[in-house]
Amino acid sequence: MPESDVFFKSARLLPGFRQPKRWAAVLLVVLASSLTACGQSAPGSSSSSMSAYDHMLRLLFKPTVPYIQPGELASLLQTKPEGVLLLDTRGAAEYRVSHLPGARFVEFNTFRETDLSAVPRTRPVVVYCSVGARSEQVGAWLREQGFRDVRNLYGGLFQWVNDGHEVVNAQGPTNQVHPYSVVWRPWLKRGVPTYE
Repeated sequence: MPESDVFFKSARLLPGFRQPKRWAAVLLVVLASSLTACGQSAPGSSSSSMSAYDHMLRLLFKPTVPYIQPGELASLLQTKPEGVLLLDTRGAAEYRVSHLPGARFVEFNTFRETDLSAVPRTRPVVVYCSVGARSEQVGAWLREQGFRDVRNLYGGLFQWVNDGHEVVNAQGPTNQVHPYSVVWRPWLKRGVPTYE
């Protein structure tokens, strides 16, 4: 299969693919990332400290849910490990490859069916997916359900791993990470890409 067919086939899996302007913006950021990899700054970047990944995330997020940075979440989990409900909002195969320690799996395609009736609406909740687009949708829904402290992990599992934080699977700590698709794979800088 030609590489362009693989690209567009996997692109159909992306949130927002049916929104041509949004998709075109993401493609521009992917192009910008290849320029930054060659030592050039991203087109239109106003700050040298903002990466191409940050630019892409800015295009993907609405933002309807406040963010939490990976380092801030890591500190929070060290001081209050039981105080935060972590929800992994990816697919089952992605979760099996690896997830944050202590995370509960909530299938993205059926998240509205998740029974959270036993969870106090005051408990802090952090949602995440690969980069943060799917989890943002779940987080917005949780806020509609009355949860008061919902945050989306900035950059998702990719940023968590890229920043050097631990992920686990059923066997324990691992360096494997599901890259979601060939389109998203370049944003994963650490870990071993594994499709299961």
